[in-house]
Amino acid sequence: MGFSEDPELQPILFGLFLSMYLVSVLGNLLIILAVISDSHLHTPMYFFLSSLSWADMGLISTTVPNLIVSIQIHSRVISYVGCLTQMSLFITFGCMDAMLLTVMAYDRFVAICHPLNYHVIMNPHLCVTLLLVSFLLSFVETQLHLLVALQMTNFKDAEIASFFCDPSQVLNLSCYDTFTKSIVQYLVSIVYGMFPMSGILFSYYKIVSSILSMPSSNGRSKAFSTCGSHLSVIFLFWGTAIGVYTGSVLSESSRNSAVSSLMYCVVTPVLNPFIYSLRNRDIKSALRMFYNRII
Repeated sequence: MGFSEDPELQPILFGLFLSMYLVSVLGNLLIILAVISDSHLHTPMYFFLSSLSWADMGLISTTVPNLIVSIQIHSRVISYVGCLTQMSLFITFGCMDAMLLTVMAYDRFVAICHPLNYHVIMNPHLCVTLLLVSFLLSFVETQLHLLVALQMTNFKDAEIASFFCDPSQVLNLSCYDTFTKSIVQYLVSIVYGMFPMSGILFSYYKIVSSILSMPSSNGRSKAFSTCGSHLSVIFLFWGTAIGVYTGSVLSESSRNSAVSSLMYCVVTPVLNPFIYSLRNRDIKSALRMFYNRII
């Protein structure tokens, strides 16, 4: 299902989504290039930020290009294999986003609460391990969804109430045992939703407690500013994602779910580069240096 049946709105939607896609890819690529080109940014914080940019590009690339093509050719049909492929890639990159946001919260917790031991704790080996664990968990979640989706026996002419093969919508089409399907959905919501959110909340509880105990007001404002960008992305991504997924377990979602899905799988990857670059002096400085090198 698309966003509108009005033929006059199709060119506007085409231009809007194409612009959002190009801005997201360009913005995230600039962050990656800035981190790679500036040796001062070769730290755990920016290592995870560049990884998040890769995940954001993958997340938006699984949905928007197909949406743009469907608007252009006036057809919303997708094959069974194509739907499961899109769903699998979407889950992988979406879960990577969620896991990396959790890891970044832990990184900020160590940096603010244990600054003297930061480089000892967040060593390169641990950073790579956390990245690999995030990918492994994403892969496992993908397999859990496919386990249920592959049991679909009646998928001809099925209608998905979203602009892409949203996992929450695809699972509702499955003829698999309803009880088992609900168990899988609740399990995924708890393991990949509640546990990471609990880790993020605990990290920021410790961070806020540590910041408030700082004697210097400048130190407090600097610490809050480094966490502000991360918190903005967390609220934008997690708020809509958990609402869409858990809501689909309780009831059939309508076209409103497509708008909610748009927030975390399209709008968030578009805003992330602006949130992190406009509020970060190091990124802006690295981008200026990169620009001067090109000139």
